[in-house]
Amino acid sequence: MAQKDANQVVVGVLALQGSFAEHASSLKRSGEGVQAVEVRVAAQLEHCDALVIPGGESTTMARLAEREGMAKALREFAAAGKPVWGTCAGLIMLSDKAECTKQGGQALIGGLHVSVIRNFFGAQVESFETKLPAPACIRVQGDDDYFRAVFIRAPAIADVSEGVEVLAEYHLSDVQRQRKPDAPSKVAVAVRQGHLWATAFHPELTSDLRWHKAFADMAREVRAARAAAESQSASCPVHESNGYNRMELPIYE
Repeated sequence: MAQKDANQVVVGVLALQGSFAEHASSLKRSGEGVQAVEVRVAAQLEHCDALVIPGGESTTMARLAEREGMAKALREFAAAGKPVWGTCAGLIMLSDKAECTKQGGQALIGGLHVSVIRNFFGAQVESFETKLPAPACIRVQGDDDYFRAVFIRAPAIADVSEGVEVLAEYHLSDVQRQRKPDAPSKVAVAVRQGHLWATAFHPELTSDLRWHKAFADMAREVRAARAAAESQSASCPVHESNGYNRMELPIYE
């Protein structure tokens, strides 16, 4: 099989439901060497270096993944150490725990050690956008110290375990605090845990490509590290210890 160019990376976008086309478009425009692939069957994951789980309706997406036989493959992909980025519904699916789900709950991919609250910011009519300070991983992709964050029936990250880095927080407005008097004054809306990324907002619905560029860069780095480890392993074969010829040493009395 031909070796991939060092700059080339294949990023899959789960295309069962939601804003997968917008993510694929953003990835294609994020720079040279980024190939975006819409993933609809488990076998396609074998050719992906990374995966985006888009926004949409998390319960529907989870049911479709189960019906199409993809749920197990998605969990194995994330557990294998390949980069996965979940936005909005994707954040819910990646989380270890989700609150305020529909009756009967919903299946999760898990792996991201956070607890999220589904539809934290309210119904569709309460969707909004704002500007938030850009984390370091985004600032290096451009000059703007802020980014547009579009929240559509968005979840919020209620609890973060050790080892999870908070990349962005949102301070509730006075109106939002009146609607949710028991809620905290601020919530995490973007996190990173090693190779797992998650955002409660929709970067794919803006013209700002820095989130997609940063994710593609991380995918390249992870792929390069995995290739180097595999190459080193192949160059150092393990020899069987059974049945080898022992050299007899003399005995001096």
